Amino acid sequence: MNDTLLKALVAFVPACMLFSGSVVLFFGKKTMYSFLQLLGAGCLIVVILTHVCEALDLFPRMHWGMEHSVGHYVDLWSAVVGLTLFPIGYLLHALTVRYA
Repeated sequence: MNDTLLKALVAFVPACMLFSGSVVLFFGKKTMYSFLQLLGAGCLIVVILTHVCEALDLFPRMHWGMEHSVGHYVDLWSAVVGLTLFPIGYLLHALTVRYA
């Protein structure tokens, strides 16, 4: 098994947990903060899927893993957006939740 594929499959489990938790939160309370969290978790799923595509050599025209390629920028910007939006949405949601 490819090392990149193994790492992607291991990272897929916590990313899916974050995404499913964000979906539940969003459909429970449709706020801007829960939407930011959902969008960030979705971007993290995209990062995992780009690594799976790279490991399995799917869509070879994307030139996965090569600098200055479309695949590289999809991976990079999905990671940046995901690691920015998810914590911001989580933090703002945690600061605005009122317990009765």
